[in-house]
Amino acid sequence: MQTVLVTGGAGFIGSNFIPYYLAHNSNVHLVNLDALTYAGNTANLREVADHGRYTFVQGSICDRELVESLFLEYDIKGVIHFAAESHVDNSIAHPDAFMQTNILGTFNLLDVAKKHWMVAPGIYKEAYSDCRFHHVSTDEVYGSLGAKGLFSETTPYAPNSPYSASKASSDFIVRSYHHTFGMDVVTTNCSNNYGPKQHGEKLIPTIIAKALNGEAIPIYGDGKNIRDWLYVLDHCKGIALAYEKGRSGETYNIGGRNERNNLYIAQTICRLLDKKVPRSSGEKYGAFITYVKDRAGHDFRYAIDASKIEDELGWKADENFETGIEKTLDWYLHQFERAKQGVVANGN
Repeated sequence: MQTVLVTGGAGFIGSNFIPYYLAHNSNVHLVNLDALTYAGNTANLREVADHGRYTFVQGSICDRELVESLFLEYDIKGVIHFAAESHVDNSIAHPDAFMQTNILGTFNLLDVAKKHWMVAPGIYKEAYSDCRFHHVSTDEVYGSLGAKGLFSETTPYAPNSPYSASKASSDFIVRSYHHTFGMDVVTTNCSNNYGPKQHGEKLIPTIIAKALNGEAIPIYGDGKNIRDWLYVLDHCKGIALAYEKGRSGETYNIGGRNERNNLYIAQTICRLLDKKVPRSSGEKYGAFITYVKDRAGHDFRYAIDASKIEDELGWKADENFETGIEKTLDWYLHQFERAKQGVVANGN
């Protein structure tokens, strides 16, 4: 049985990854280290809470003593590193937390892993020869695209927000531990994820919640900023492939090949809601779409060329945006219905 440390596993992507990985790897024990800040919730992992090969530990990746104790107690032989502050708006308002978690936290994990696994640069301890550190990153490190072109693994870094700058820094630290110390690392940079369990501050959950509550749906600027949308379970499958089969020291970009602008996202969700839960007044949900002042430094377009992971590792996205957004919406509608029933039950 091999024990793998997953960081930030109670967050959006991590909480989708853990059940998937446990179901597909019967010889792996996952230890989930999560600080349970506002974006992490153990309820996201209720389906594996009692799983025999899953352990939850509350704590921060910035707490080096805790990280060292986990490596010793569980004899960690792999790391899949999701933990990060990730909301651009929050990084503009409070950049210090992003620098601490995304930069110092990543360094702590790398350095503790190196000391636990290796005896000298390029030399692993005999029992740890197959250990790997997988760093999960973002396409935002590449900056902003114009109307054409795609981000590839060789695109120069040009981060434009404190969030993306902190992630770019962490990517470089991971790279340095491979080139300086010979550590077995792999990095994945993904496009915008969506799907079940995403925190309500993000675009798609915000649109759904605002629409169902009959509130204004805020869209930055003219709504024409474009992102490449990736269904979260497709991302999890790509992470698993890169962790298990990716070449050491390599970066793999994971994208959905689903470029959509923010206005299209909002309009599509509103049209689906009109069909699934029409308003009793007959009013269309699209009437709630409202344009607000644009975000500072708002990147115009992100889009990923995923050819490398497709060609080398055989990954492909199973969902396009239209199939993925319907699954996502159905999940949120189920959650809203459960919450509504809970309020009624408590009221009784």
